[in-house]
Amino acid sequence: MNEIKIFPFQCPEQEILQHELLITNNPEVQVFNDYWSNKTGVFNVLSLHKELVVESKLIVRTTASSQLKINFHSGFAELEKEVEGDIKMLEVATKDIIESQPEVDDILESFYKPDKSVAAVIEGCSEYIFKHFKYVKGITDIETTVDEILTHRSGVCQDFAHLMLQVLRTINIPSRYVSGYICPNKNGMRGEGATHAWVEAWIPGYGWAGIDPTNNVWVTNTHVKLAVGRHFMDCSPVKGSFRGPAQQTLSVYVSIGYEDGHMFEELNNVQLREHEANAKALEEEFAAQQ
Repeated sequence: MNEIKIFPFQCPEQEILQHELLITNNPEVQVFNDYWSNKTGVFNVLSLHKELVVESKLIVRTTASSQLKINFHSGFAELEKEVEGDIKMLEVATKDIIESQPEVDDILESFYKPDKSVAAVIEGCSEYIFKHFKYVKGITDIETTVDEILTHRSGVCQDFAHLMLQVLRTINIPSRYVSGYICPNKNGMRGEGATHAWVEAWIPGYGWAGIDPTNNVWVTNTHVKLAVGRHFMDCSPVKGSFRGPAQQTLSVYVSIGYEDGHMFEELNNVQLREHEANAKALEEEFAAQQ
């Protein structure tokens, strides 16, 4: 049983020209929009198999302007008025309870002042993470917590997004996790070759604005958005469960082709935390049924 969120997000900033979805054994995919308006598919592969391949081929035209007109004038009083009484806004403006909250408060002190505009604070947060946390692959995984990120002082795009969410929500700025792809085409931005992650924050008088702390840039036409949510688990491209005695491995292959003919390809083997006791119990149960 599997759930996929690999459909391009419906928004004015991107146009879906073609989407082909190929899945092992060609199962029927039931499609619906979830709580966060993400197009979501669910499917079952019931026959015995040793491998599950989900292949998504997209042609997307990004239509956002490279010159955004972010509102740097509205402050926190305007923000409070705009989001008052909105349950979804409250959900994405509420911080998590973590052990390292004092460290998050210290981070805030370096750039936050109540009289600053909301956009300026968001930009300051992105700049702080970009300058003080190292981009290092392989030391974190999909289950890494904000507490662990603060200990490592390093990670990848998903980690930086989760840290930024905690910081912004500490001062009640509605902000949400975004999954997708980055298509920088040789301009040096980090995150190409894997599913990318960034943050969208609510700016009064403007709306949702994407910002990428991995590269310290506002999101324009170099990002392709797939899903949004409170955390990664709301946006996981593929998740599900299987029954059987096998251990699992997960590989993600991303190939990006540009209109100028340039191609970028990379294979990433995703780190999964081992739950050996559960795996052993499952193996014993499966053997007993044979």
